[in-house]
Amino acid sequence: MANNIKLTPLNEIVDRVWGELGTPERDDMELKLKEEVNAYFVGDAIRQVRKQLNLTQDELGERLGVKRAQICKLESGKTSINLSTMSRVFKALGVSTATLNLGSVGSVVLW
Repeated sequence: MANNIKLTPLNEIVDRVWGELGTPERDDMELKLKEEVNAYFVGDAIRQVRKQLNLTQDELGERLGVKRAQICKLESGKTSINLSTMSRVFKALGVSTATLNLGSVGSVVLW
């Protein structure tokens, strides 16, 4: 019995859903995806430091003057974080300095 399964390459599906490479739609989708991935990694770093300090989300929220729900959104990557907020959060966690690596350009001290 012959099996007539038609397989569609993933890149064709991605092109169909997000648009073809180089199109504004695809560029916008890829930028949004990168932002979401970055938010996830920053949120995960916040969670790890908070847990190392044996703090609850409520306790970190109290240090920052926000509710636990906001800390939950930051840690889960559901909210993008700007540098000002990132600085406040990590300073509240006792991280006194941070540097942004700009590759071949060098580094910038954030706080």
